[in-house]
Amino acid sequence: MMAKAEDFGFGTQIRKSPYFEATVRWGAKAFSVYNHMYIPRDFGDPEQNFWNLINDAILCDVAVERQVEITGPDAARFVQMLTPRDLSKLAVGQCKYVLITNADGGILNDPILLRLAENHFWLSLADSDILLWAQGVAVHSGLDVTIREPDVSPLQLQGPKSGEVMRALFGDGIMDLKYYWLRRVELDGIPLIVSRTGWSSELGYELYLQDAARGDELWEKIMAAGQPFGLKPGHTSSIRRIEGGMLSYHADADINTNPYELGLDRLVNLEAEADFIGKAALRRISATGVSRKQVGLLIEGAPLTGPNTTFWPVLKDGAAIGKVTSAIHSPRLRQNIALAMVSVQHAAVGTVVEVVTAGGATRATVVDRPFYDPKKTLAAA
Repeated sequence: MMAKAEDFGFGTQIRKSPYFEATVRWGAKAFSVYNHMYIPRDFGDPEQNFWNLINDAILCDVAVERQVEITGPDAARFVQMLTPRDLSKLAVGQCKYVLITNADGGILNDPILLRLAENHFWLSLADSDILLWAQGVAVHSGLDVTIREPDVSPLQLQGPKSGEVMRALFGDGIMDLKYYWLRRVELDGIPLIVSRTGWSSELGYELYLQDAARGDELWEKIMAAGQPFGLKPGHTSSIRRIEGGMLSYHADADINTNPYELGLDRLVNLEAEADFIGKAALRRISATGVSRKQVGLLIEGAPLTGPNTTFWPVLKDGAAIGKVTSAIHSPRLRQNIALAMVSVQHAAVGTVVEVVTAGGATRATVVDRPFYDPKKTLAAA
C-alpha cells in the first residue's frame, strides 16, 4: 500500500520541504533530518537508485540545502570574509564551491556560492547553521549587509539524461548553460534559478524554487517532462558521491577538520589581499604541515550491505591510526570503497592497513581518490 504523508506522524519542530507530499506520493519510504528539515533518503533499493542516476536521471528533493542570502552594498566584501577561496574573479551568474572556516581554520560548511547580482549572493548549504554564523559575524563587522534565509528550495536533476529533460522543460537555450554557472528562468510562471551543479559527480542541474507554494506543481512538471527519458524519483546517492570523493559534512569533515587535511589547498588563497576568517591559522597550518590526511581505501571482504553508521577504526600493526568516515560497496567498481582520515605517516598510496568494520577486522589498501572519473569529465561535459 502506498504511504501517505500523514503516515509518518512528523511534528512541526522539523520543517517539511515544499516537495514533501510529492516525494511521499512518488514512493519515499524513509527520511532523515538535515538543516532542521526532513529529506527523503529511501525510494526502495539504493543500488537501483544508483543505476538510475548513472544510466538515466533522478530527481531529488534537496530543499534541505537552505540558502543564506547576503545582500547590501558590502555583500561582496562580507562573503570574502567568510571563505579562504579567492572570489575576486567571481562573475555575476557564476557559482563556486567554497569552504567556510572559523578562526582556527576549521571547516564550518562546504557550500556552493552563487552570485546572482553584483551585491546579491546565496550560500547553498551543507548541514550546519551558517545563517547564525553569518549573522553573528556581521554584527561587529562594520559592513552594510543584510543576511537572511529566503524562500528558496532546490531540487537536483542529475544523471546523463538530465540535459534532455532540461531541454524538454526550457527549450534549446538551456543547453549552453556552462558548468558552475546559473540562470534565472520561469517554468509556466514558476520563478526559478537554475544552475549546472549537483551532489552526484554526474551531469546535473539544480533548480532553485523561489515560491514554496509551487513545489508540488514543479515536481510533477519535471517528472512528466522526464518520463520519456527514464527519469525516476530518487535520493542523493551515497555510492556515487563516495565514488566521486565528495564530502558529506559531519562525516568526512567537521569543525575540527582543516582544508589541508582534505587536500583542498586549491580552495585556500593565502596570498589574497582579503583578510578572511581563519587566515592566520591556515597560514600556520600551511607552514607546519598536517598530522593526518584524507585518503581513499579499498576494503577487502564481502560486499558491504550498506554505508557505515559509525566511524570504523583504521589500524596499522594493531595500533589505531585513524578512522573510516564514509564507506560503501560500489556495484560498478565491484569493490568496497571508503574515505578515511589517517595519520600522514600511513597515508601513502599502497599502504596496507586494517579496518574494523561491523563484521570485524578486514584488510584495506590506501588508494587515490576519487575512485571514478577523477577529472569530473561527466559533470563538466
